[in-house]
Amino acid sequence: MKQQTLPISQFKARCLRLLEELAERGETIVVTKHGRPIAKVTSFRSELPPLKGRWAGQAKTKGDIVYFDTSSEWEALR
Repeated sequence: MKQQTLPISQFKARCLRLLEELAERGETIVVTKHGRPIAKVTSFRSELPPLKGRWAGQAKTKGDIVYFDTSSEWEALR
């Protein structure tokens, strides 16, 4: 992933166009003030791992998940 450094004045002047380009290319922009980094702007898409299938094989179903009997746990039902 490519990284670009810009002074805050340039970022402010071209903000909307920079954000559109960022989303298309998946780049990162480091915004500086007086030469010191103050913010990192990155594509939302590039930071998130894919969610589909992420938990596959991590959980197991034990018993009936629709009907379960808890009557033995209630004192009033004994």
